[in-house]
Amino acid sequence: MIVDSHCHLDYPGLCEREAEVVARARAAGIVAMLAIGTTRAGWAKTIAIAERWPEVWAAVGIHPHHAGEEGLEDPQPLVELARHPEVVAIGESGLDFHYDRAPRVAQERNFRVHIEACRLTGLPLVVHTRDADEATIAILEQELRKGPFTGVIHCFSSSRRLAEAALSMGFYLGIGGILTFKRSDELRAIVRDVPLERCLLETDAPYLAPVPHRGKTNEPAFTVHTARVLAELKGVPLAEVERTTTAAFFRLFGKARPLAEAA
Repeated sequence: MIVDSHCHLDYPGLCEREAEVVARARAAGIVAMLAIGTTRAGWAKTIAIAERWPEVWAAVGIHPHHAGEEGLEDPQPLVELARHPEVVAIGESGLDFHYDRAPRVAQERNFRVHIEACRLTGLPLVVHTRDADEATIAILEQELRKGPFTGVIHCFSSSRRLAEAALSMGFYLGIGGILTFKRSDELRAIVRDVPLERCLLETDAPYLAPVPHRGKTNEPAFTVHTARVLAELKGVPLAEVERTTTAAFFRLFGKARPLAEAA
């Protein structure tokens, strides 16, 4: 029983074979998937996918790459979408200072609007951060002083400082295929020290396929490979990783319900 806490089922490479991708995920023991909408046009597509498949849930947000042309100034669009029964999270949103495809001031403004939507709805935040550790920490700390919210640092591959800061603020870390890469020794050293109950498994599909599928189109079924490496890293049985990370997912995304409970 594994959860893929972050995938893009509406993206090219997966959307053309949606039923096949979901079927392979089921066969691999994936019991839930969180599909992430990253643009205004993508929100409806992502929600529709979640409506079609009982194990798929949706998150809605504006990715920092798109903060320049369609960044949010008001949380209300997200608040309204959050009323949908399939929408269980806000995001992904955050800061990407690696590519800088949107002005940083627009990224920061968009990020803060998403946080306000989390406070208004009670839904958790899915955070994207790349080469922006200090700015991300500063914004999260500033916003927490205004009122509580929680979330996950998606596709964590950053510094130990960001990991420790996020954990101290009550956040979870999303662990994806990068953990399995040959040159990820520093990341593995950090993740080794993160409490397992604060780890979520994810793919970020169709990107970042884990070994042994690196370089191919990623998909939720491949989550199991990251789970195995995490189990080896922690020195625990695979079943413990599956059980603990799945429980963490449903604890953080409290609006989502396991299939047996939903039935």
